[in-house]
Amino acid sequence: MDIKGSVVVITGASSGIGALTAQLAAEAGAIPILAARSTDKLAQVSARIQGQHECVQLDVTNTAEVEHVMARIIATYGRIDILLNNAGMGLFERATDLTLGQFEAMMDVNYMGTVRCTKAVLPSMLERRSGRIVNVASMAGKIGSPKSSAYSASKHAVLGFTNSLRMELAGTGVTVSAVNPGPIDTPFFDVADPTGHYVNNIKWFMMPPERVAKQILRVMERGTSEVDLPFLAAAGTKLMQLFPRLSSRVANRMLNKK
Repeated sequence: MDIKGSVVVITGASSGIGALTAQLAAEAGAIPILAARSTDKLAQVSARIQGQHECVQLDVTNTAEVEHVMARIIATYGRIDILLNNAGMGLFERATDLTLGQFEAMMDVNYMGTVRCTKAVLPSMLERRSGRIVNVASMAGKIGSPKSSAYSASKHAVLGFTNSLRMELAGTGVTVSAVNPGPIDTPFFDVADPTGHYVNNIKWFMMPPERVAKQILRVMERGTSEVDLPFLAAAGTKLMQLFPRLSSRVANRMLNKK
């Protein structure tokens, strides 16, 4: 699929891989619609983008707002060709130290935010028998680790939703993809790891956001069902699936970095 001229809605586009993917999409000739809560941050990203694009204020935890914004975009452009569900948040603490409200917040943004946006655009895609939904999940959705129980659970939910929806939509012309990155050097960790302890421990392993954004753009173009990155993490998930008991003992030591 040549995404030139495609209307691409990107949530969580005010920084990190969302902002970079919007820039790459614009360079490829698409029309990115950048959505996020902070209009100030969106304005800063917008200043770096060449070509037609738009910025919209959107809180993915607000159902009425999601429905209104998506409906307005469809009314304005006639369609949404690609939805990138990228908005996300994380807090890395032990389950006993997190409040129920913090568990709920991660599930509300990461999982229900994905569901809300998907539900808002899916009817028009099905009517046109064309569209692509790309969900940014995480390797944490495949491999749990200490101090990420709430975050991993929310990303497990995203993957379960993605995989089931892909099968439900087979033959409709709408594709559903998952991108599962490992740690990325973005402002995500300003909230998830405010002490910097985890980042310092895995700095060697963190991916530059440009690498992930390029992979996301490729998924948009090809409709690939799932992409895991980096390779080392992807291989680790396969080993854990094949040898769960042995891998669990090893992984507990290797992944206890937070």
